[in-house]
Amino acid sequence: MRTFLFIGFFILTGIVTAYVVGFQTRDGFSAEYDDDQEKMRDQIVIKVSHVVSENTPKGKAVRRFKDLVEESTKGKVKVEIYPNGSLYSDISEWDALKNNNVQMIIPATSKVSQYVPEYGLFDLPFAFNSYDQVQQAFEGEIGKRLLEKVEKREGVKGVSFWYNGFKQITNNERPLITPADFNRLHFRTMPGEVIKDQYQAMGAAVSDLPFNKTYENLEVGFIDGQENTITNIYSKKLYGHQSYLTVSNHSYLGYVVLMNEEFWDGLPEEYQEEIDSAMVQTTDWIRRHSIEMNDSQMRELKRNTDLDVHILLNGEKKEWKETLAPLYEEYENVFGKDLMRELREINGSTGQQGF
Repeated sequence: MRTFLFIGFFILTGIVTAYVVGFQTRDGFSAEYDDDQEKMRDQIVIKVSHVVSENTPKGKAVRRFKDLVEESTKGKVKVEIYPNGSLYSDISEWDALKNNNVQMIIPATSKVSQYVPEYGLFDLPFAFNSYDQVQQAFEGEIGKRLLEKVEKREGVKGVSFWYNGFKQITNNERPLITPADFNRLHFRTMPGEVIKDQYQAMGAAVSDLPFNKTYENLEVGFIDGQENTITNIYSKKLYGHQSYLTVSNHSYLGYVVLMNEEFWDGLPEEYQEEIDSAMVQTTDWIRRHSIEMNDSQMRELKRNTDLDVHILLNGEKKEWKETLAPLYEEYENVFGKDLMRELREINGSTGQQGF
């Protein structure tokens, strides 16, 4: 019996010794302590959801933003990117932001017009004649007021406006040269009353389908065509089931960068400054490179697809403008006289022409 007790005592002593020696370091700290784990606890994560390909102006810009933030904060702020609607669709990402399930989204301005109607200003037909005019709107008084409006009304932080390009139109039925050519055709568009009214004014119907459902709806013939920038048409292969492309530059597709306001307010001031700095640099980058990408991929479409490409002539464009002109008067009360005055002043200025 004593032998068994001795053996049991010996085993118990060994276990206790192993625990003390194995889980303590020379400095008296537990070996379970891990610097990397501590960093993970201290790390702030910004989840970014967007719906386009990574090979687009927005896709590349958010990657650049990530690199700048993580470098400047020495990894204390991590940016996780979820592209192609992999986390939330363009329909559900707004609620995800409001609920802080993601901390940052970058929707098209048209989509924000569902919540703040004044964002529909950017959808007015031929509101801008050049890239320079778009920059004046995004980075000037119009942009400033609209960022303030989305914060005041919706409780999300408006951070910046990002660039993509002028929208063009594809379809599978016929060349779109005059407004009459739209008659009885069915198009996919982004949500927005101004966009819907444009197409209806030219005799067409629209469905505001999610962006990542556009290709399959073209494939099965539910819609005849769609409007988008060249980079989105190219990256998503939307030309695959289309025969005609009209280079119309009829409106500009840009984005607004939004963050969850409570999350932003809870960030240390030093991180807010680093994020602001990264955003300024990224906005400058996307403004310049979005033009290059749209031009380059336009050349690719002309070289490598069977699309019948028609660039709208000045006389043809004039007919479109005349048909759509009543929308300006109709929406003046919606957007307000001050914003409309700012837009008219910008529209009268000159600048680098798109395409």
